Amino acid sequence: MVWILVLVTTGCFALLSYRQRPLAFPPGLLGEITDLYTLGRWLSFALVAMLLVLFIARISRNLRARESYLAAMRQHAAEEDHIVRMGLFASGAAHELGTPLASLSVILSDWQHMPRLASDPELMGELREMQAEVQRCKSIVTDILHLAGQPRSEMMGSVDVCHFVEDLARSWRSAHPTVPLDQRCAVTDGATVVADPALRQAVWNLLENAADVSPRQVHLSAARSGDMLVLTVRDHGPGFPPEMLRHFGQPHRSSKGAGHGVGLFLVVTVARRLGGRVETTNFPDGGAEVRLVLPLAPVHGTEA
Repeated sequence: MVWILVLVTTGCFALLSYRQRPLAFPPGLLGEITDLYTLGRWLSFALVAMLLVLFIARISRNLRARESYLAAMRQHAAEEDHIVRMGLFASGAAHELGTPLASLSVILSDWQHMPRLASDPELMGELREMQAEVQRCKSIVTDILHLAGQPRSEMMGSVDVCHFVEDLARSWRSAHPTVPLDQRCAVTDGATVVADPALRQAVWNLLENAADVSPRQVHLSAARSGDMLVLTVRDHGPGFPPEMLRHFGQPHRSSKGAGHGVGLFLVVTVARRLGGRVETTNFPDGGAEVRLVLPLAPVHGTEA
C-alpha cells in the first residue's frame, strides 16, 4: 500500500512538471502573492517536520519494544537453561541417592528385629519414625526419576480443583503435623486444572516457605476468577522484603541468604509454563500472600 502511494505521488508530480496550469489570482490579491508563497512554504515545512517527528518517534518506540522483547527472551532462555541444569543435577542426585537410602532402609529394618532394641518402646517409636522418613525420601527419589521422562502438561489430563487442593493439603498435613493448615476451596462448579505434578510441587514449595516464617498457621485457598483459577497461600510472618518483591522469582534471590530461592524460582517458572502468573502482596498487619493465577482446564477429560 505504501509503495502504491509513492508511485501515485511521483506520477502526479511528474505530470505537473509538464502540464502545469498557473494559478489565476484575483486582482485584489496580486499585491500579496509573495506573502502567500512564504506562508505556503512555512506550512509545507511544518507538515514535513511534524511527519518526520511522528515517523522517528514511531521507529524509536518500535526499537524499544524490540529491545525489551529480546531482553525478555534472553532472560527466559537463561531461566530455561538454569532449569535444565537443575533437572540434570536433580536426576543425577536422585539416582545416586537410591543405593544409600536402600541401605538405610535395610539397616533400620534389621534394628527393629533386634531383641535389645525391640524391648525399648521409645526407641522402637523413633526407629519407626526414621523408617517412615527413609521411605518418604525413597518415594521422592522415585518420583524425580519417574517425572524426568513425563510429557509436557498440555498432554496430561485434568483434575477437579477441590480434589487437587484437598489431596495436597492432606499430604502436607501428614508431613507437617505440627503446623496448622487452614484449607478452603470456593470453586463449586466442578472446574478443573491441569494435572501437572510440577503444579503440585510449586504449591508445596509455597506452603513450605509459609511454614518456615509462620509455624503457628498457614492458609491455602482456591477460588475462581472468570476463566482463571487463583490458588492462594498466606502466612502470618514478617512479609517479603521490598527488594525481594521487586525481584520475586529470580534464581537464588531469597531472604534466607545465599543458596536459597530456588523454590520460588520454580514456582514462577511453573506458573509461566502453564500460561499463568504469580502475584505477591504484603499486608500492613503482617504476613504475606502469594497467588498463582492459572487458566482453568477444559471440562472434558476430567480425572478424579
